[in-house]
Amino acid sequence: MSPAAPPSPSPAPAAAPRLLDWRVRFGALALIWGFSFLFIKVGTEGFAPFQVTFGRLLFGTAVLALAIVVKRDRLPRGARVWGHLAVAAFLLNALPFSLFAYAELTIPSTLAGICNATTPLWGMVLSLVALSEDRPTRVRAAGLGIGFVGVLTVLGAWQGFSGLDVTGTALALLASFSYAVGWIYVRRTLSGTGASNLSLAGSQVGLATLQLAVVTPLFTSVPESVELMPLLSVIALGALGTGYAMLLQYGVVAEVGPTTASMVTYFIPVIATAAGVALLDEHLTWNTPVGALVVLAGAALTQTRASRRATPPATAPQPAAVPAETPPRAASRA
Repeated sequence: MSPAAPPSPSPAPAAAPRLLDWRVRFGALALIWGFSFLFIKVGTEGFAPFQVTFGRLLFGTAVLALAIVVKRDRLPRGARVWGHLAVAAFLLNALPFSLFAYAELTIPSTLAGICNATTPLWGMVLSLVALSEDRPTRVRAAGLGIGFVGVLTVLGAWQGFSGLDVTGTALALLASFSYAVGWIYVRRTLSGTGASNLSLAGSQVGLATLQLAVVTPLFTSVPESVELMPLLSVIALGALGTGYAMLLQYGVVAEVGPTTASMVTYFIPVIATAAGVALLDEHLTWNTPVGALVVLAGAALTQTRASRRATPPATAPQPAAVPAETPPRAASRA
């Protein structure tokens, strides 16, 4: 999911030695976020989309809350901070997670993973208006154009989008757009709060869980039976993709910096596609992988200058909490 980089809190102390090389943790992060789209697809086979999202957030909150207790971290203070966190929780977690879950009712997980990779493209479009310091260079503008050509290639625009579920695809693209809006909001409102990335991420995901706890009963009913595979998928999606993955990314960002850590974004659609084809028997036409590569190339170009200002993630999304599949400034996650 969105992906995921938390706001810029106070300087963190030197990181303790790691048992696993950062490359191993980087690979695990890419795998977890790449498989998140498969977990969503399987989860929706046994639960309503809002139930999948609520379960995802609930198990993710549990993992982050445990980490906060173990590290004896403090929660953010101040009504204003919590108000901004509530908005960030909606834009970076509750809304995009739900949109991806609804999208995967009608589109393959492979397409959802590729749509997730468009977040940097939406982010650059929005930055032209919302972030005056983020003026585009020619290279970044070219990257934006290339990226959207890739999107049209994935969707088969020259065929009139035949065979494509327009509603499901639109929901997935809207989820990626929400990540981009959320990251800009976080950069403007949650930088310099003095709270740690972990406490911001845990609080944000916790607030998103409360939001879904209110919404879910209004639009869904309790399942008559619970199947094992969908249940395990929701647990993995939350505990691994929304909880543990954030903790992994914290460590990678602290060790090698946000620029290198954000490169995980470019592996996510590749893994999501491989998982969907190999395990869910989803079929690809030539334009899907070709278009995905063009999207990633364009997204990479749009980040050539902004990467120097990137902040560590909390997911991914990160400043506070990422979407599970969406890292900082290079985005996301389902």
